[in-house]
Amino acid sequence: MSTRTDAPGDEDFADEVSELRSAEDFLDYFGVAYDPDVVRVKRLHILQRFHDYLGKVAGEPGRADYRRWLEQAYADFVVSDAQTEKVFRVFHMHEPKTVFVPVSSITRR
Repeated sequence: MSTRTDAPGDEDFADEVSELRSAEDFLDYFGVAYDPDVVRVKRLHILQRFHDYLGKVAGEPGRADYRRWLEQAYADFVVSDAQTEKVFRVFHMHEPKTVFVPVSSITRR
């Protein structure tokens, strides 16, 4: 469900958001309180989860959607860790298989 807002002043919203560079920039801009130690370690995971949440919003997300999903993405990593949350594809990969190669197969005869 989208909470799109077209209130006066929101016409520059996309431009303002495009200027944000770091997780801290996003959190500060949307007024989400955060622990710098959590963000320092999990910034990429928070931003990727935020992006994933926004991608599920029907229609064009508004300012309230951005704040809501950023707050949720941050909260996900306050109570959990990157390996448990599995935001990035590398965490979904299977363990490598061990293959035995006999020495005789790689030596010259």
